[in-house]
Amino acid sequence: MASNRRNGANTPKPSTPIELPEPATRPTSISSSTPTPHQDRDTTTHWITALFPTPLETLLLSTYPALLLLGSLFSTLSPTTRSAPYNPTTQSHPPSSAPSYFALKSNLLNTYFVKIAWFWVSLAYLLFLVVHPANGPGLLGSRGLVLTPKRLRGVLRWAIVTMWWGGVTQWFFGPAIIDRGFQLTGGACELASQYEGTGGGEDFVTGQACKAVGGTWRGGHDISGHVFILVLGSAFLGLEVLPILMGLRDERRVRGRDGGVGAPERELVAQEQEGRKVGLGLPLGVMGLSAWMLLMTATFFHTWFEKLTGLLVAFMGIVVVLFLPRAVPALRDVVGMPGI
Repeated sequence: MASNRRNGANTPKPSTPIELPEPATRPTSISSSTPTPHQDRDTTTHWITALFPTPLETLLLSTYPALLLLGSLFSTLSPTTRSAPYNPTTQSHPPSSAPSYFALKSNLLNTYFVKIAWFWVSLAYLLFLVVHPANGPGLLGSRGLVLTPKRLRGVLRWAIVTMWWGGVTQWFFGPAIIDRGFQLTGGACELASQYEGTGGGEDFVTGQACKAVGGTWRGGHDISGHVFILVLGSAFLGLEVLPILMGLRDERRVRGRDGGVGAPERELVAQEQEGRKVGLGLPLGVMGLSAWMLLMTATFFHTWFEKLTGLLVAFMGIVVVLFLPRAVPALRDVVGMPGI
């Protein structure tokens, strides 16, 4: 019966409103002071997280210690290489008993590539800056070359890395850092013939000057210059072209002016244009040759510790120029970041 029905049984229940999530938006600028959904609001997250490499960058950087380890292990385990005569003072194998063509310092790649490696690194990078459309209208475009902010900041990054190369291997307010380190660890120039035992070798403060007069650079720790220049040059090229090559799909984390750490804005880098790979061939070629010669250096030259210090000194320059700006907005305003 109708009278037995509970009061309100036929009254429709009010519907619960459905809350739609707000659409996520990307930050409009890597230096914006307004927090965005992509910024890390966790106060426990330190700014140093902006220094962490992305997965692709980690893969690139890990190839260098891997090549050094592989070459060193082969040198230790291979009977031919292990038993070959080696002079640690001159850091070379006698030509008559060298275990490989690449164990000779006179091999073509060592003579015409490694010994002038910074020329090839500079040529490859500056050509990339000039012709690739992601850096602005280039020589191949209808407007001709335009000095865009990307290009100017790229030149500045190259100049800083070049100064690090020069300071370590050429001149650092006197002898280069490699020569200073050798002397600080007890090394000196031992002169042959009439100068031997007279103390005259103390006037020669660089390895190059010592060898030029027939002396031997002996007694100290010698940072591997080959490892240093091959790692520094190829890692610089790789980290510069990687964002362009991958279309910024491998997002780097940066610290904004408000202290938040998040992903920078994504910019179109002409990935769909016909000329998207223009200028990348030479940098990738220099990187490939550098990797091969790094493996040869690890196999036939230097001690484990000399190779390790060469690697670490190279990474120091890479961190300052290409990773530190991600955590320091003021520095990023000056030198920029590759690809954006």
